[in-house]
Amino acid sequence: MLSSLPMPTLSPARIWVASCALLLSSGGVAHAQARMYTCVDAKGNTIVRDRPIVECLDREQKQLGNTGIVRNTLPPSYTADERAKVEAQRKAEEDQRSRVQEERRRERALMIRYPSQQVHDKERAEALAQVDEVIGAVHKRELALVTQRKDINTELEFYQGDVNKAPNWLKRKVEDNEKQMGVQKRFLEEQVQEKQRINARFDEELAKLRQLWLAAGGSRTGLSAAPSR
Repeated sequence: MLSSLPMPTLSPARIWVASCALLLSSGGVAHAQARMYTCVDAKGNTIVRDRPIVECLDREQKQLGNTGIVRNTLPPSYTADERAKVEAQRKAEEDQRSRVQEERRRERALMIRYPSQQVHDKERAEALAQVDEVIGAVHKRELALVTQRKDINTELEFYQGDVNKAPNWLKRKVEDNEKQMGVQKRFLEEQVQEKQRINARFDEELAKLRQLWLAAGGSRTGLSAAPSR
């Protein structure tokens, strides 16, 4: 089938001659004897093909005989609105095919990365361990701030424990300590949420992987125990 070719305005006979030349040059001698169809699409391009032209379903198409003479005129098959609906449906189908292909690509990548549950559990444990290290550092920082606050409270005893009576330098130490305690508390909450996100992601992956492993011919559960959360 000939591809769409932008062409200047030509008579049907000259269009036929040009089409035959293209067919002959590409070895399409047999096709050169077939009837051809021509039209001007919505963008003003002249199109010639060896079958009814999809781009011109909303307009007339000329059917050329073996000599390039117009043998017949095909009426529009669709209105402009119908044509738009057809195109929208075609695009939706292409999008769906693309989504399916992308999902299959991701599934293949997931299977390559995690050939068994043992490998998947190991990576989950490593991801959780990294967060636990951060949580451990936060706890150490909190202990240091608690110790610092005890020292501050000792200094406040000279002012009956009333911050308002303390000098500005001591007030700033109190404010900074409280601020840092608040920062560490929020950071610790974020790390707890991060562990929840990690487990949710790995749970979702594992559910998908079990289906893929089963379809591939085995459970591939490995020998690892359930990961710590």
